[in-house]
Amino acid sequence: MTNWSLAVGLVPSARGRGIGTRAQQLLVDHLFEHTRADRIQAWTDVANRAEQRALEKAGFVQEGVLRSAVWRGGRWNDLVLYSTLRSERGGDAA
Repeated sequence: MTNWSLAVGLVPSARGRGIGTRAQQLLVDHLFEHTRADRIQAWTDVANRAEQRALEKAGFVQEGVLRSAVWRGGRWNDLVLYSTLRSERGGDAA
């Protein structure tokens, strides 16, 4: 079994236009089609509702919260963990 983690960063002028969602969909499709990936995961800050919506639109499912997972802005911050599985997308192993 192979698992991947992905991340997307957009410049401010590209936000809110569906670009991140589409990029994540294309990458997941590519990984499931061309690798033995069975699970792809991503995480984002609990306050980043835009990215949470983008991940959900791209087919990711929220799994839970990683408490105090990253140090940023002089304090520990929680992250929300998402994943998508090959079986959820109807694909077989590559």
